Amino acid sequence: MPPSPPLRVQIPAIGVDAPLMDLAIDGTGRLASPPESDTNLAGWWARGPSPGTRGTSIVAGHVDIPTGPAVFYNLGALKPGMTIRIQRADGSTAHFTINSIDVYSADDFPDQKVYADTGRPEIRLITCGGGFNKKLQRYEGNVVVSAHLTTP
Repeated sequence: MPPSPPLRVQIPAIGVDAPLMDLAIDGTGRLASPPESDTNLAGWWARGPSPGTRGTSIVAGHVDIPTGPAVFYNLGALKPGMTIRIQRADGSTAHFTINSIDVYSADDFPDQKVYADTGRPEIRLITCGGGFNKKLQRYEGNVVVSAHLTTP
C-alpha cells in the first residue's frame, strides 16, 4: 500500500474503534503516550512507516487512566488469527491478522524484536501490562500485539 496517515484503529474482537493521533519520541527517548484525558484515543509513531506500508508501524494506547479503563484495556484478551483494521487518510483500510500477543518486562523490553523492520508490512499495538506495582504506581511491563498485513 502507498503511504497514508492512519485515522482510526478498529479491533472488532474487543470492541475498539478509536481515533489515532500522531505520537513522537519524548525527551527520555521513549515513545510518548496519548493524553490521559480521553479513554478512547490511541496514537501512532508518526515518524515511522504508516500502517499498510513496508515496515513495522507502532500504535500505542493506554490500558487505563486515573478515571478507569482506556482504549487498550482488553488488548491482552486478543488471540492469534484475530483482525485489526486501520482506516487511512486515503480512504483505504489496512487489514492485519494477529500473529502473537506477548508481555514483556519494562526492565527487559526487547526493542529490536518489537520495533525492527521485518521486510513486510506489520503493526505492533502496545500498552502497559505485566502487573501493576502499587508501591511504584506503575505497570511492570508492556503488552505487545504483533500482526501482519493480510489485505490492503
